[in-house]
Amino acid sequence: GDEALKEFSLKFDHVQLTSLELTAEAWKSGAQRVDAGVRAAIELAATNIRTFHAAQKPVDIRVETMPGVVCWRRSVPLQNVGIYIPGGSAPLFSTVLMLAIPARLAGCHEVLLCTPPQADGTIHPAILFAAQLSGVTRVFKVGGAQAIGALAYGTASIPRVDKIFGPGNQYVTAAKQMVSQQGVAIDMPAGPSEVLIIADDEARPDFVAADLLAQAEHGADSQVMLVTTSRELTEAVQQEIEKQVRSLPRKDVAVQALKHSHLVMLKTEAEIIDFTNAYAPEHLIINTAHPQKIADRILNAGSVFLGAYTPESAGDYASGTNHTLPTNGYARAWSGVTLESFMKTITYQHITREGLQKLGPAVEIMAEAESLQAHKNAVTIRLNA
Repeated sequence: GDEALKEFSLKFDHVQLTSLELTAEAWKSGAQRVDAGVRAAIELAATNIRTFHAAQKPVDIRVETMPGVVCWRRSVPLQNVGIYIPGGSAPLFSTVLMLAIPARLAGCHEVLLCTPPQADGTIHPAILFAAQLSGVTRVFKVGGAQAIGALAYGTASIPRVDKIFGPGNQYVTAAKQMVSQQGVAIDMPAGPSEVLIIADDEARPDFVAADLLAQAEHGADSQVMLVTTSRELTEAVQQEIEKQVRSLPRKDVAVQALKHSHLVMLKTEAEIIDFTNAYAPEHLIINTAHPQKIADRILNAGSVFLGAYTPESAGDYASGTNHTLPTNGYARAWSGVTLESFMKTITYQHITREGLQKLGPAVEIMAEAESLQAHKNAVTIRLNA
């Protein structure tokens, strides 16, 4: 319960907490400490994210499948959702926007945020401002796998939620996978971040290198990949990477990621498309003369960025699409977070007496063929009434 969470906070975050939930006063004062420039950027991003996700509201359908038999589907919001935001040197306030904004647009009643406290026991101001702007209802100073457990099972202070969203380290990822088998949904399986870039002779090597490094600095386990038919481009990009990486504050992280990344030479555009669909990248940048032509043939990718002036960074922060995306090849079957990730659908049917007269005999035959006599009886008793 709460006491265990406080013990873990002291053990892993080295912070002695007297309470887990952030007070309204601390939230408000913390959010006010955000730099004006950062505040304006967050507000712009929030507007674009809200605009794109608001357009995703599902339309309920109602169909008469045969005379007297009406079926319909209704979308309803999840009541309580939890958002996990990692701590560390780079607070992911952008992820607060990506998850809380669609949650509120969907109509979720409670949007709880868990994030580890800083050394002084506070929450990073940018996280608090993003939470305030996007409609988070409660904030808890809890991090790590224990935060996932608290959201999944509930404590005296932290209510149990229906679904958990957000990134984290391998312990958080493992905790999410464990609780997903015990009645709590999660957004998706998570793994190291990745980008695949398709580029041709028209692409500027410095643009391509910058995009590769933007992903490489995420973490030492990130994977970046350039796929092209141009040997000249690969050589120029390699030179640009060596030049640009020197000035990165996270140079050591990027260099580690580059050690297991690849520049792939293929012979034809068709081979590139087949390779990309097999790899199913989290992020796909198409920096070619005719990007739409290639994009139309892409079947597996989390999010696609078309053209020389569409860096993946834009989608990470402010273009409007969601940056919570499937990795590790899961894009072959999974989608990124959308408005519908915070909703579920319920199907309904209503059958009139006349409708059952028409439909019932087929149901009786099928139930008997599957040796489910009680199923058949439930129809027969009505047909004979």
